Amino acid sequence: MKPKKENSDKRIKKREPVKTSNDKWVLRLYVAGQSPKALTAFANLKKICEEQLEGKYSIEVIDLLINPQLGNEDQILALPTLVRKLPVPVRKIIGDLSDTERVLVGLDLLPVS
Repeated sequence: MKPKKENSDKRIKKREPVKTSNDKWVLRLYVAGQSPKALTAFANLKKICEEQLEGKYSIEVIDLLINPQLGNEDQILALPTLVRKLPVPVRKIIGDLSDTERVLVGLDLLPVS
């Protein structure tokens, strides 16, 4: 039996998302107004979703300046915060989502390296 040849090219630009029984990803982005951090977080999230989830997602942006009570359900303590509602389990990521690898690991789209 021959040993398997490992792929020596570590520069994989696009990785396949984790396959789930529910193909739809439901994401909530909690922000406070249209601050630069909030706008950056939304742009980064949109880019990651387009590249990794290819239309199998929905993003709900919740502005806590307009509806502060909506943060209670997900226990939001800092902003911006991304909450992955589906697929379960729920996951949270705080910040402007500029560290793409951290976001992918946090959303469980990439294994921890």
